[in-house]
Amino acid sequence: MELPVYKQSGEDTGKKAQLNDQIFGIQPNDHAIYLDVKHYLAAQRQGTHKSKERGDITGSTRKIKRQKGTGTARAGSIKNPIFRGGGRVFGPRPRDYSFKLNRKVKKLARRSALSYKMQDQGVTILEGIEMEEAKTRHFARIRKDLGLDGQKTLVVLDEPDQNVYRASRNIPDVKVLPVQQLNTYEIMDAKAIVFVEASLETLEKHLSA
Repeated sequence: MELPVYKQSGEDTGKKAQLNDQIFGIQPNDHAIYLDVKHYLAAQRQGTHKSKERGDITGSTRKIKRQKGTGTARAGSIKNPIFRGGGRVFGPRPRDYSFKLNRKVKKLARRSALSYKMQDQGVTILEGIEMEEAKTRHFARIRKDLGLDGQKTLVVLDEPDQNVYRASRNIPDVKVLPVQQLNTYEIMDAKAIVFVEASLETLEKHLSA
């Protein structure tokens, strides 16, 4: 599978990038994508929610009325959940939402997501990005020259570049990631994916079966 390689000015370099069919051309597995996206989103949750149960309420422990003879239900504490100001029954407690997902399932999910983007013609190969200054207008110009203006774009670099990252972070529908941090959620969330040519070799090493 081949795709043309473009300059950051939008011009065709005349070169072709060889894409691995085992990464960009498989039959996508929807369930693997679902599991990996769920795994990613679960890991983002802080899990610090907490409400006060009756043991956490500050107040007297005196029995508030006699056991019998009042004509109403017995009650032993003002912290009882049925009273206003009492503790909550089975309220949320801090917990870890993350769960284990097999490495092979993660790789299958990423390959499936990339295959979907290839089918949708949402993959662009860029010869490289050179940015001497972290200027938003320079990055916006590159994006426009590539014909991706107005599309939610994921840019995949071969290695972290602070100038590229800083130039793109003020554009709301653009995300820049090094290839090592590429994940199924970001792939599926983007309309267009731009790979720097040098990142393809690393991608193949990470996602090879």
